[in-house]
Amino acid sequence: VQLQASGGGSVQPGGSLSLSCVASGFDLYMYAVGWFRQVPGKEREGVICISSGYVETYWDDSAKDRFTISRDNGKNTVYLQMDKLNFEDTALYYCAIPQSGSCSANFAFRGQGTQVTVSS
Repeated sequence: VQLQASGGGSVQPGGSLSLSCVASGFDLYMYAVGWFRQVPGKEREGVICISSGYVETYWDDSAKDRFTISRDNGKNTVYLQMDKLNFEDTALYYCAIPQSGSCSANFAFRGQGTQVTVSS
């Protein structure tokens, strides 16, 4: 049972990246999925979430109009499309799920992260 994030990399300011979160060993469709990011020395920050009912919740206002979350339950995968990236987006990104389909729940189970670096 695991979540695996991928798709990170290095990009210039203003660029785009598409992250994927693939679940294995269980069915993702019944759970909300949240994307979080963390910079060394700082607490993790919630970025965006999608509920089991496909409702988006932006936890980070800076992600509005730049980041889009989507899910493909047939592929047991949630995607994070990140556009107009800036230096402040540099972090380790990982996906996590709660024990329900709600973005208001406690996200206790997380996967390995993928590094996103924005630099010129």
